Amino acid sequence: MADAPTGRLTVVGAGPGAADLLTFRAARAIAEADVVIWAASLVQAEVLDHAREGAEILDSAAMSLEDVVSVYERAAREGLKVARIHSGDPALWGGTQEQLDRVAGLGLEVEVIPGVSSFSAVAAIAQRELTIPEIAQSVILTRLGGGKTPMPPGEEVREFARHGTTMAIFLSAARSGQLVEELLEGGYPTSTPVVIAYQATWPEELVLRCTIETLEETVKEHKLWKHTLFLVGPALSASGTRSHLYHPGHFHGFRRADPVARRALKAEKAERTPS
Repeated sequence: MADAPTGRLTVVGAGPGAADLLTFRAARAIAEADVVIWAASLVQAEVLDHAREGAEILDSAAMSLEDVVSVYERAAREGLKVARIHSGDPALWGGTQEQLDRVAGLGLEVEVIPGVSSFSAVAAIAQRELTIPEIAQSVILTRLGGGKTPMPPGEEVREFARHGTTMAIFLSAARSGQLVEELLEGGYPTSTPVVIAYQATWPEELVLRCTIETLEETVKEHKLWKHTLFLVGPALSASGTRSHLYHPGHFHGFRRADPVARRALKAEKAERTPS
């Protein structure tokens, strides 16, 4: 007697919204699935165009964790392939770990497919690099405390703001006044540039530019309270610097340095290095 087929769970990162930001691997996983669970409130319906005819389609908006896990249990019993579609990237605020913990003992094959995060999508829409040489070389991804999920000690926005680098702040539009207070308490100047993005890559997309000083009034003027991301930091308006990667004085395994430019680059580095 042949062994029963092994069920499979694929957690799919659907990206920030636009269906054409799915990866090829994500589209293939959806096409192969017997059951597709998707978040209708967070993912555009066009992603379901990849589902095969006859696939069972379930909306996770009406399901609890226990409901979802029961589908995984059925998949393990019946050898079904399940595509669990999450918005953005599953590694960020996706509620994926609690699902993976629950399926660990079910005998399912499991794969997680990354997706485009909304913070990188917003940076692309704004046509800004978030790590500018000499200005910001780090990106902090966080959310404001006081929401449904408590923040661990030391992870308050005001503490992260002390670094003065680029921040991507999720899930915080409903408390824009608190957000401004914590950004200023952390040391950002009121003139620090901000990009506010609502429903990035959706037809309803709205992208606004302001400063920390005008952040709260901008949010309230446009009645934004969910599906909104903030990018904050000096990198959002910086210009006039350049990386060493494409400097003629820099060398690597595929390119030799120009000797004159190399000496100039070394001299420039020496001037900036504290003695």
